[in-house]
Amino acid sequence: MTTTTDGNGRKFDSKITFYVTLCWILAALGGLMFGYDIGISGGVTGMDGFLLKFFPIVYERKRVAYEDNYCKYDDQKLQLFTSSLYIAALVSSFVASKVCEKLGRKPTIFLASIFFLIGAGLSSGAVHISMLIFGRIFLGFGVGFGNEAVPLFLSEIAPVEYRGAVNILFQLFVTIGILIANLVNYATAKVHPWGWRLSLGLAGVPAMGLFIGSLSIPETPTSLVEHNKEEKGRKTLKKIRGVENVDPEFEQIKLACETARMVKNPFRNLMKRWSVPPLVIGVCLQMFQQFTGINAIMFYAPILFQTVGFKNDGSLLSAIITGLVNVFSTLISIYAVDKIGRRLLLLNACVIMLISQGAIGGILMANLTATNSLPKGLAWVVVVLVCVYVCAFAWSWGPLGWLIPSETFPLETRTAGFACAVSANMFFTFVIAQAFLSMMCHMRAGIFFFFAAWIIIMGFFVLFLLPETKGVPIDEMSERVWKKHPVWKKFMDTGSDDQDRAKKTIEELS
Repeated sequence: MTTTTDGNGRKFDSKITFYVTLCWILAALGGLMFGYDIGISGGVTGMDGFLLKFFPIVYERKRVAYEDNYCKYDDQKLQLFTSSLYIAALVSSFVASKVCEKLGRKPTIFLASIFFLIGAGLSSGAVHISMLIFGRIFLGFGVGFGNEAVPLFLSEIAPVEYRGAVNILFQLFVTIGILIANLVNYATAKVHPWGWRLSLGLAGVPAMGLFIGSLSIPETPTSLVEHNKEEKGRKTLKKIRGVENVDPEFEQIKLACETARMVKNPFRNLMKRWSVPPLVIGVCLQMFQQFTGINAIMFYAPILFQTVGFKNDGSLLSAIITGLVNVFSTLISIYAVDKIGRRLLLLNACVIMLISQGAIGGILMANLTATNSLPKGLAWVVVVLVCVYVCAFAWSWGPLGWLIPSETFPLETRTAGFACAVSANMFFTFVIAQAFLSMMCHMRAGIFFFFAAWIIIMGFFVLFLLPETKGVPIDEMSERVWKKHPVWKKFMDTGSDDQDRAKKTIEELS
C-alpha cells in the first residue's frame, strides 16, 4: 500500500490491484485503435492493389523510373484518405466533450468502439473512393470520442503518484498500434490484389477489444459524483484503490464536483482569464506535438523510405524498426515521467530531435536528387536518424502532449478544455497529413529543416511557459502550479466567484 499526502496535509491510501490494472489496460485499447489507424494508412497507400483501384494516376507515377522522388506520391485525394480521419475527429471531439460531461467517460468510450467497428467495415469493404473516405470518417469519429474520454478516464482513476505513468499507457498503446499496423502491412503487402482490404479490416480486432473493454470497466468516481451517484462513486473508489479508507480523497472529489456544478457553461468559462494558462498550454502542446513532424514520418514512413531508395518490402521493414523503437522508448517515459518530471523530458527531447532532423535534411539535400536513390549505407543512416528522432519523441512529446492537458484543467472546465486540446491535435494532424506529401514535393529536403525550426520554438516554450506538474493532485493545480508560475500567476489574480467559494469551503474542511 502507498500513501500520498496532498498540499493540505491529507493522506490518500491506495494499492495497485489486478482489477485497476485491468481497467487501465482495457481503456487504453482506445490508444491501440488510434495507433493502428495512424500506422496502417502509410503502408496501404504504398500497396499497388490499393493504388490501382483508387488512385491509378499515382500508381502510374510510381511505376515510372524517372518520376521525381519527392513528388511521385503528391496527390490531394491520396492525402485526403489519410487526413479525412483527423478532420472528422476534430469535429466529433466537441460532441464527445458533451457526451463525456452528460453521460460519463464509460459511455463515451463505448460509442468510440462502435464508430471504430463501423469505420473498419466500411473502409475494408470499399468499392469506390467515397465509401473508402466515409469509412475513414467513421474511424475519425471513433478517434475523437476515444481521445477525449480515455485520457480523462485514466487520469481520474489513477493514484496521484502514478498518474503520469498510467496516463502514458494511452500513448504506449498508440505506439503498439502503430507497430502492429506496420507488421500487418508487411505481411499483407505480399497478398495481391486485396492485401489492403485485410490491413484495413483488421482494425476491427482492436475495435472489438475496446468494445468489450468499455462494457467491463467502471465509470470513474469523479463522473459518478458529478451525476449525483455519490454512494456508487465511493464504492468504485474503494474498489479501484483497493483500500477501505478513501474518505479524504472522496471528499476532495466531492468538493471539486461541487465547484464544477456551479459552472453552467464550461466552454464560456474557458474564455475567462483564469482559464487562459491551462488552455494555452493544452492547445500549444497539441500543436507542437504535430509540428515536431512525427506524424508526417509515422503516416508516411514506408513512402519516405521508398523515397530514399528502399524497395517496398524494405521500406515496410524499416517502418517496423521505427515502430519497435517507438514502443520501447515510450516505456522509458512510463518509468521516468513521475521521477524526472515533465519539463526535463521535453527539453532533452528537443535537443535530440533538432539534431536528428537537421542531419536527415542535410543528408537528403546533399545526396538525394529528383531521380536517384541514396547509396545503401546512407539510406540506413537515414533510418538510424529517424529511429533516434522517434526515440526522443516517444519518451517526451508523444505521451506528455496527452498527459499534461489531461491533468491541468480544473474539473469545472475539464471536459471542455480537453476537447479543445484534442481538437487542436486533430486539426494540426489533419493539416500535416493533408499537406506533407505536397510539402515534400515542393520543399524537398527542406521540409526537415522546417520541422527543426519548430522544435527550437517548442524548446523555448517549455523553458519559459510550461510549469512542472509532477506529483501535484489534479484538483490542486491552480493553487500549487498556476498561482506560483512567474508568467501565469498574473492570470490567476482574479478567479471566478465559484472558485472563491470552493476555496473557502476547502479551507474550512481542511
